[in-house]
Amino acid sequence: MTPYVTQADLIERFGEPEVRARANDGQGGIDERTVQRACTDAQGEIDARLAAAGITTPVTPVPDVIAAVAADIARYRLYDDEVTETVAARYADAIKFLQAVARGDARLGPAPSAFAESAGEVNFHTGRRVFGGGSF
Repeated sequence: MTPYVTQADLIERFGEPEVRARANDGQGGIDERTVQRACTDAQGEIDARLAAAGITTPVTPVPDVIAAVAADIARYRLYDDEVTETVAARYADAIKFLQAVARGDARLGPAPSAFAESAGEVNFHTGRRVFGGGSF
């Protein structure tokens, strides 16, 4: 199963200092178990909301919008009881989006590589020459 969000994704989106501050291992590093639990909880919350609407879960391949929503939910979970206004607003927006998907008002969109995978090789073939050597 492909995870919706990983520790690397959270670091890319929000920066290592923020992730380390929210999941400190006590020695200045990142507590990977804490981050993994937040990521797993985020995926569980997304899957529960989508499954209740009759959408097959887990969603594979993972669309970009689900990755973004999962990151916001995981980030919210890492903040525990010290949630900032920005983190709370992004979490609320993520939940509103999932509710819109459940109602059919929004779509999950294509998977990140859906177009790249469907692109095939391009071949050009020329026919016989119609004009040439000074003749029109």
